[in-house]
Amino acid sequence: MQEVSRVRSTERKPFQRNLKLYKPFGKGQIRKQKLDPYYIAGFIDGEGSFSVSLGKHKTLKRRIEVRPEFEIELRADDQEILERILITIDCGKIYDCSYDRYGWYPHVKYKITSVKDMRKYLFPFLDAYPLQAKKAKIYRFFKEIVLMVCNKKHLSDRGFEKIVELRNEIRKLGKKSKTFGNR
Repeated sequence: MQEVSRVRSTERKPFQRNLKLYKPFGKGQIRKQKLDPYYIAGFIDGEGSFSVSLGKHKTLKRRIEVRPEFEIELRADDQEILERILITIDCGKIYDCSYDRYGWYPHVKYKITSVKDMRKYLFPFLDAYPLQAKKAKIYRFFKEIVLMVCNKKHLSDRGFEKIVELRNEIRKLGKKSKTFGNR
């Protein structure tokens, strides 16, 4: 009997390479209809994630990089919804996360990591169709951080400290509390 070697890969493969080249009926592009923007806002309220990570970076003066990202992760059998969200917002990438981890079902992730795309596409969308749940407050903090990065304020000590402060607020709001409902 031949032994089958399984290699666990944490590498994420982009599903949609370059959205800026997206054409509704172009070769190899997603051919789906747009979704109601209010539906997407509600979907983001429930399933969206705004995060800001701080990572080591060899060439930066501070040696720390600020990495904001927005994402929605779903099981792979719901990929069509992410494709339709991508088309409606008009930016981002979809990643196939079907690697074998913890016995999970295959899943996909819609992600926006470019601060320019966030400023040009995501923020105008979410400002026009505002979030309604507590994630609206997280979004405001997140947007402030991204705009600070766009304006290079993260390069000053004061700006960087403000970003860390706002990031900590986002983290507090994202925590699940045992006292939920016992305010």
